[in-house]
Amino acid sequence: MTGEIVKEVQPEPVKHHVVIKGVKDGLIFQFSDHCEWQEILDELVYKFENTHQKLLSGTSIPVTIKMGERVISDEQREELLKTIATNENLVVRAIENNITQLELHINEVMLSNAKIIRGTIRSGQVEHHKTNVLLIGDVNPGGTISSDGDVYVLGSMRGIAHAGVSGNEMAIIAASHLRPTQLRIANMISRPPDEWSVEDVHMEFAFLQEGQMNIEKIQLLKRLRPDR
Repeated sequence: MTGEIVKEVQPEPVKHHVVIKGVKDGLIFQFSDHCEWQEILDELVYKFENTHQKLLSGTSIPVTIKMGERVISDEQREELLKTIATNENLVVRAIENNITQLELHINEVMLSNAKIIRGTIRSGQVEHHKTNVLLIGDVNPGGTISSDGDVYVLGSMRGIAHAGVSGNEMAIIAASHLRPTQLRIANMISRPPDEWSVEDVHMEFAFLQEGQMNIEKIQLLKRLRPDR
């Protein structure tokens, strides 16, 4: 008698972008701040359904969510709360950010009369502004954000960013997670995407110097612009 051999399907490995731990007064959800937002949601659902049922059992468990230096849009916040609400016993008490460094640069942008927008720029979308622009959210592959001034993305920059569109070579592009398909400042185009490092998870910015595009950690912006 012959029969088919049925292979056991193994669950997908957990990437640990989400750490859930119990504390005296409830649970702490610690989110990575250097991965894509969808990865956070997917891993959260996976842990709810496969690995953390015992820890999540009980009645009215307070949850504190720690974002690190991640800033989320109103849309992403709604997605998060809706995902957590699938466990009726979980009560979100606080969503916390460690954004001391980011606040500093947000303030700098606001002093420069930046246009502040929230949300995700998806594939095929183009967002252009004459003034400096601050996006609180992500730019997905195929999406474009551009400005005659600076471009700041408090989120993942995985699409195209163009600063100094009108020819301003002093413009910069900064992002919490800088992994673009292309960067442009004035008429200068960045190096190919496959040359980008994947290890560095610090907020970075791109700028022109002696006709070349350079990438540095955001802390060095003060050296480039000591008047700010």
